[in-house]
Amino acid sequence: MNPKQFVSIIDLVLHWVTSLALINVLWFLFTLRGLVIGGVFPATTAVLGVSRKMILKGTDVNVWKTFNRVYREEYLQSNVLGWFLSGIGGLLYINYKIIANSAGEIAIITLFAFYLVLFFYSIIVLWSFPLLAHYKSTWIQHLKNAFIIGFTKVHYTFAIGLMAFTVMYFSFEYPGLVPFFSISMIATGGMWFSLQIFTKIDQDAT
Repeated sequence: MNPKQFVSIIDLVLHWVTSLALINVLWFLFTLRGLVIGGVFPATTAVLGVSRKMILKGTDVNVWKTFNRVYREEYLQSNVLGWFLSGIGGLLYINYKIIANSAGEIAIITLFAFYLVLFFYSIIVLWSFPLLAHYKSTWIQHLKNAFIIGFTKVHYTFAIGLMAFTVMYFSFEYPGLVPFFSISMIATGGMWFSLQIFTKIDQDAT
């Protein structure tokens, strides 16, 4: 490797590092901009939107402009999708507490059914927002597609889940990562895996 190639690689790495840090900071700022309740889901969609563009087009992306545009364009739909999933998650948590408090009385088949529903719910959560960031459709259609893709491409689902778990594990071990890299790394990793599927779908559709 000659010095020029080495400098180019270092420049590329630094560009990605600074971009990921900026995206992460913007996630926190725009989440607060929406008073958390109204900002967390649009900010998450915006992180995925910027990550998508960087993966597809390289690092020559205006992070601020892209983030702000996606945040505004997907504000309503991302909140509807996010709070719908949060509501379902809340119901699942209530059911979990009921099961936990009735451990000796719950049949094995009921316990199995609960964890099966939880698995399907996790699939939908993992895929819904990457779909929202990539395709223009209704939030209900995103839910349907998330289930179909996540279930039929379950190895990718496990890969995304493992990647997210790994980043979160290291974030708990090294809290200094959280303000600058945790959210953006999970989003970029998840978007990279998602695009492996979305690109094939788009190619087959043409």
